[in-house]
Amino acid sequence: MNHRTMSHADARLSAEFVAPTTSYQDIRAQQIAKAEATRPTAFKVRAQLLEQGRSETVLAASPHLSVRLKVYASGGENALHAHATEDHTFVILQGEAEFFDDEGPLALLGKNEGIMIPHGSYYRFNATSEEPLVMLRVGSPNEAAQGREGRLNVHGSFADADSKDNKTVERIYRDGAFYGD
Repeated sequence: MNHRTMSHADARLSAEFVAPTTSYQDIRAQQIAKAEATRPTAFKVRAQLLEQGRSETVLAASPHLSVRLKVYASGGENALHAHATEDHTFVILQGEAEFFDDEGPLALLGKNEGIMIPHGSYYRFNATSEEPLVMLRVGSPNEAAQGREGRLNVHGSFADADSKDNKTVERIYRDGAFYGD
């Protein structure tokens, strides 16, 4: 069999940079739109680093799967919550995160380590390193299949990802600092 290395000029797809979303509503809309693709897509794992807050970028999606890049400033934000119908995993690309469940500390993870969160499992995490936390998040099914009430707080009601309860703060980018350069 004759194998050859493809050049960029030979490729039919090129990896494209995707801008971060501005809200959880945007995440849902981007995942729904990307899930309409019926052909393979290529993407860059690249994001601007933060001084404060968090950002999330929908890299790719199908009706059954979503791939997102998450960036958190040191300290991070998150409140204990569960996804009623979504299994998902996080893989740490940069930094360190401490994960908690409803019983307390669960795992301290660093670069090239990950965690699987089955649907219905309550969890939260904090960025614990001085450098920003960068994680790849892969979930199934896509947000479009979950419905708006798929993200639950500890009382079993809708948990708004963009709320002060979820420790959302203003996003401040680091000038000229990117993951994936």
